[in-house]
Amino acid sequence: MKILLFGSAGQLGCELKRSLVVQGDLITLDRNSLDLTSSAAIQKAVATHHPDVIVNAAAWTAVDKAETEQIAARAVNAIAPGVLAVEAARIGARLIHFSTDYVFDGSKSSPYAEADTTAPVSVYGLTKRDGELAILAAKGNALILRTSWVYGIHGANFMKTMLRLGRKRDELSVVDDQFGAPTWTRHLADATAMLIAGAPATKGIFHLTAAGRTTWHDYAATIFAEAMRLGLIEKAPLLRRVASTNWPTPARRPTNSVLDCSRLSQITGIALPDWRVGLVDCLTDLHLAKK
Repeated sequence: MKILLFGSAGQLGCELKRSLVVQGDLITLDRNSLDLTSSAAIQKAVATHHPDVIVNAAAWTAVDKAETEQIAARAVNAIAPGVLAVEAARIGARLIHFSTDYVFDGSKSSPYAEADTTAPVSVYGLTKRDGELAILAAKGNALILRTSWVYGIHGANFMKTMLRLGRKRDELSVVDDQFGAPTWTRHLADATAMLIAGAPATKGIFHLTAAGRTTWHDYAATIFAEAMRLGLIEKAPLLRRVASTNWPTPARRPTNSVLDCSRLSQITGIALPDWRVGLVDCLTDLHLAKK
């Protein structure tokens, strides 16, 4: 099996390289080797490598920056996935693409199911939703995995930001009225490998996040508690709860972006553990990497 991985240098892409290399002949492309804003470059890459499976981990993930750099965000999040989907369908390849909880507006009080109406409240969410629609319009063998609050030891993410700020400051204010499920890139990557190997017929939109839910504040508190236990930081900062209305950002975030992942579990048997399990394992990896 030949697998073509886009976005291999990103925080999820780095873990996918590790998980997918045992699945077959893995070819990796990152922003230095492929310009995702060029449809011609994408078409050439797919035609040249002619893979059996295309995994797209490339995305514009700077949520606030997308508000002012809409053209760039749309090129990567909406147009490029559509081109990939058309090219995958043309050669009969399977496409696996990652989307986001931010396609929802967050007004629902219970977890979002795949069939719930999307209503993005940010440019980032809008471009990711449009990427989903472009993929579906190609009518190929495509699997779209919506996930949430992604973190890992690679790239920039909330966990690493908290550790960095916690070493510098005595106090931090963290939003406490937005709910989601922090999801470790290692778990996402391993689940993707299982889907490639064991569920080749699964297609459409599915939700795949860690189990459970938390707020950004409680997520941060858990990060610091585990980081102290592992010796990654000497002292945890004082955490102050703050409402999102008192912490304005250029892009709006959903109040609730917890996703219902039961459909994927029922069909494939694949489900991720509680978010705390992934966080502890990730911080342990980070601790071991520093030795």
